Amino acid sequence: MNTIITIGRQFGSGGHEIGEKLAQFWGIKCYDKELLARAAKESGYCEEMFRNHDERPTNSFLYNLVMDTYSFGYNSSTFVDMPISHKVFLAQFDAIKKLAKEEPCVIVGRCADYALAEFKNCVHIFIHGDLETRIQRVAKKYELTSDKAKEMIIKKDKQRASYYNYYSSKKWASVESYHLSVDSSLLGIDGTVELIKQFVNGFEKNFS
Repeated sequence: MNTIITIGRQFGSGGHEIGEKLAQFWGIKCYDKELLARAAKESGYCEEMFRNHDERPTNSFLYNLVMDTYSFGYNSSTFVDMPISHKVFLAQFDAIKKLAKEEPCVIVGRCADYALAEFKNCVHIFIHGDLETRIQRVAKKYELTSDKAKEMIIKKDKQRASYYNYYSSKKWASVESYHLSVDSSLLGIDGTVELIKQFVNGFEKNFS
């Protein structure tokens, strides 16, 4: 396995679980929230900043100004003048590229497909699902009512789309942005994993 898999996902589609199962199958690492800790360590920023900005761009000037007091590690005048949300994105962007150079892995979310656009050994996947199936999944996982789960899904998807569209030159969930788009509500988690495994095996045969 020499391929890097990036996974974009609708909230409640099981993207993280699918990523974990793929990583387990190939004996490689899956990075989701773990990426935040690594980016924080390498950039010198506190991890809280990465959690606060995780897949959600902020336009709050005051928040950026306050959080900017935590920043250090970069001396470029252009970089110093950037909002903290941009600095966090760039640090995460760098961490993703370093990971891809070190070893094959699965990276969930965080514009990884955009960050690794120049890497030829990458498969970019998007996981989606029908709303009702996702509502059931989120309601069960977080012990919410169907209405609250729906609200959460709409909010999270909006945040992810806003983040991706803001920082990348592509459109979140658009088929042109990915090599493979899979409906996990149709195939189920395990069925989606199997389909991706077949796709990646075919990719590696053609790539090699």
